[in-house]
This record gives sequence, C-alpha cells and structure tokens, in this order.
Amino acid sequence: MNIAQPYLLFLGDVTDPLAAKTARGIVQWRPQACLGELRLTDETVSLGLEALTLEQAKANGAKTLVIGTANAGGVIPRTWVETLITAANLGFDIASGMHQRLTDIPELAALASQGNIQLFDVRHYDERLDVGTGAKRQGKRLLTVGTDCSVGKMFTALAVEKALTQQGINAQFKATGQTGILIEGTGISVDAVVADFISGAVEALSPSFTDHEWDIIEGQGSLFNPSFAGVSLGLLHGAQPDALVLCHEVGREHIRHLPHAALPSIRQTIEANLMAARVTNPAVQFVGICLNTSKIDDKEAEALCLEWSEKFNLPVTDPVRFGVDDIARRVAAL
Repeated sequence: MNIAQPYLLFLGDVTDPLAAKTARGIVQWRPQACLGELRLTDETVSLGLEALTLEQAKANGAKTLVIGTANAGGVIPRTWVETLITAANLGFDIASGMHQRLTDIPELAALASQGNIQLFDVRHYDERLDVGTGAKRQGKRLLTVGTDCSVGKMFTALAVEKALTQQGINAQFKATGQTGILIEGTGISVDAVVADFISGAVEALSPSFTDHEWDIIEGQGSLFNPSFAGVSLGLLHGAQPDALVLCHEVGREHIRHLPHAALPSIRQTIEANLMAARVTNPAVQFVGICLNTSKIDDKEAEALCLEWSEKFNLPVTDPVRFGVDDIARRVAAL
C-alpha cells in the first residue's frame, strides 16, 4: 500500500473533535503532506488548515483525498458519497480507514477498475503474503509494545522516529495500523491479516535494508490483552526487534473494555515481551518506557518518571510532556 501525497483531508460533516483524530494525527506528524481540508458544513470540525474545494486542491497538486474521520461502525455516510465520486472523477485517489470498503461504492469501484484512480481501504489487506520465517535479516529495528491496547504505541514510535532524525540518525516509521498508514502513506494493517501470516507481514513491511539505520515499527495490542494478544505476538516475531519500548497509561484500572481482566505489572510486561521477542532475536533489549500521564499533573508525572527510571534502570518519560530524547540516545548507542 503506497498512498500518494500530498493530501486533501476530508472531514465530512463531523462535529465531534474526537471523530477527527485520524486527520489530526496526520497534521501533527506529517504537516508537509497536508495541503488543506474539505468540510461539508460550517459546523464541521476544523483542523485549522486552508479550506479548499476539490477543484482548488487538485489545481494545487493534491493527489489523494483522505477520509480523516471515524464513526461508530466505520460506515461511510451516504451524504458523503457524492463528494467522493466527484473527487474520483477529478482524478483524486481516495484513502479511507473506515471498515466499509470504498470499493463497495459502485461508482468508485468502476472508476478504479478502469485504472483512472486508486482506492485505498487501509483497514483491509488483500495482497499475497508469505508466512514468517524468523530468518536473520539486515538492519536494526525497534518495536513499541504495551501493557494494553491504546496506550500510545503509535505516538511513541513516531516520537522516537522524529527524535532519532533530529539527532542525525536515518530512521523510518513502519505503520501497522490504519491511522499510522495514513500518516506515513505506506504500511500494512496487521489486524486485517490472517493470523498465520502476521509475522510474515511484518517481515515484508521491514525487509533487509542497508540504506538507513533504523526501522521504527508501530506496535499493536498487548500480550496480556485477551482480545488482541495474537496480533502482538505476531508483531514481536516478525519485527525481529533489536530494541523494545514499553508503553503504559498511568491510572488505567484494567484491560480496556474488559473489567474482569487485570493489567499486568511493568515487570511482567518486560519479561513476557523479552521472552517472546527472543524467539527471533536473542539479543533484544528494552531501551525505554513511555507513559501516558494525562491523569496526573506535571509534577507527579516528572516524579513518577524519575522513580521508575531508577527502578527499571531505563529511560522513562511521557513523550507528550517530556519528549523521548533520552530513549533516542539509548537507541543510537546500540
């Protein structure tokens, strides 16, 4: 999957700021890829980008119309379809992170079949994949892992990539989820891959390389999440990581959406991930811990990071509040 940039971000008619988190993530991490935004109503959430019509955006060089919102059920609203068809007729490729496929819209499917445009349903993956082998390959890799899902693995991976780049180290972000794919323009949504091929998908996403120094691979789920542990294990084996960063949300009381499932301790998470990762790289090591400390104040967060850094002998930080420079320096030293 290789989505052409620059983007016109389509916000539809959503009024809930949280519904636009995909578009917001693209603007935060790849602002240079965003030419402007398209809103259907004055009440629609705005990201502060230049408001452009489809025709203006096309004239300015936009390649892909990206649906930058999410909704319950992941269904493309009927009221958006006319805009999508118009965009396709103007020659825009279209990318979507919705569960509903763009190819389910007959007019779009017809245009795509004629070779006029490309449709990117990033939650789905239909290309051929091989099973993983665990064979040693060139290049260094970092994978983000967590105590649970939705604890900041994508944010941390992007923050580490940015910090390494600022330190003069050539690092590339490798996306494994729909928002990450739209941010980077490439990737494989591993939760759409048949279980037998997850590790092979990650080997394909990060093959042997010598033209840069690090691949920073976005993690998914958690070995301790009863719903998503299989995806997490496949990522650990396929990534063959040299370095791991653990992500955790301070104050979370149980596995997300599963109040009967207890969160693991940090020590348990470190030990379990090292054991699993050593299947394909016996030399793997943790290089840091990233915390989401949004439930406590700055002073408490700073004290907790210092306490855990001494306890686990690792750099510990909140990437939003304090950055990840210490972790990046640890990575650079490997």
